Amino acid sequence: MTIAALPMYDFDELRIATDALWGAIARGLGEEGIAAPAVLERGRALGEVWTDPLLLLAQTCGYPLVTALAGKVAVVATPRYRAAGCEGAWYRSAIIVRANAPAACLADLRGHRCAVNGADSNSGMNMLRAAVAPIAGGTPMFFSEMVVTGGHEASVRAVAGGDADVAAIDCVTWAHLRNLRPHAVRGLRVLGWTEPSPGLPLITSLATGAATRRAVARVLEDVARNEALAAVRAALLLEGFEAVPLPAYDVILAAERRAQALGYPALR
Repeated sequence: MTIAALPMYDFDELRIATDALWGAIARGLGEEGIAAPAVLERGRALGEVWTDPLLLLAQTCGYPLVTALAGKVAVVATPRYRAAGCEGAWYRSAIIVRANAPAACLADLRGHRCAVNGADSNSGMNMLRAAVAPIAGGTPMFFSEMVVTGGHEASVRAVAGGDADVAAIDCVTWAHLRNLRPHAVRGLRVLGWTEPSPGLPLITSLATGAATRRAVARVLEDVARNEALAAVRAALLLEGFEAVPLPAYDVILAAERRAQALGYPALR
C-alpha cells in the first residue's frame, strides 16, 4: 500500500478542495493501473512521509529536497500557482513587517527581531538569508533575535502581534492567508520580495518505478486540464504543473553558498 500527502498548503478551509484534487489524481492513477491510496496522509511527521519507501506522491520544500532528501527521492513535477510573487513554477517570499513599521527596506531592520518558520525552510530561511547577506556587512549577526515559530502562519502572527518585526513568507501561503484569513494579515505590509527559486516540488520514493513516475506526471497533466476541476484548482490557486528538472533546484544551494561567502552562514 502506497502513501500520499499534500501538506504544504493544507489549510482547513481548503481540505475539501485538496481532497477533491487528490481524489481526481487517485482515480486517474487507477485508470493507469496504479493503485493509489484513497486518502492523504495527515498527522505524520513530514520527514517520515518524505522518506517512506512507500511514498507515491507528496509535496516538499525545495531546501530539504537539495539537502536532507538529496539522492533519496525523485521529483515528479512542480506546481504552478496563481499568486503575487509566482513566475511560472518559480516563486518568491514576501518579506513582511507591520504596516506602521518605519522600515523602508530590509537594511533598516538591522538589530530587529526576525521570525522564521524553521531552519529547513527555503522560503522562510534560505532565501531571506540570501537577501540579508549582502547588507550584513560581513558580520554573522544582523538581527537581534531569532524567533522560531514552526510555521509560516505562526510567523505572520508573531509579526502581527509584535513578538517579531520581520518574516519571510512563501508567497502562495501569503496569498492564501489574504484570501482565507484576512484578519491574520491585517496591519501587515510587504516590505519586499526575495529572489525567485523553483517552487515546492511533488516527489516520490526512489522505489517508485520510472513507468509509474511517468504515469503520475501524465495524470497530473490531465488533472490540470480537467474542466470539472476548475473550481478546485481555483480554490487552491493552482494553475498547473511543470517538469522542472532537478538541477534547477541548485539555485537554492547557490543562494546558501553566496551567503556563506559573504560571511553570513546562518540567518541570525
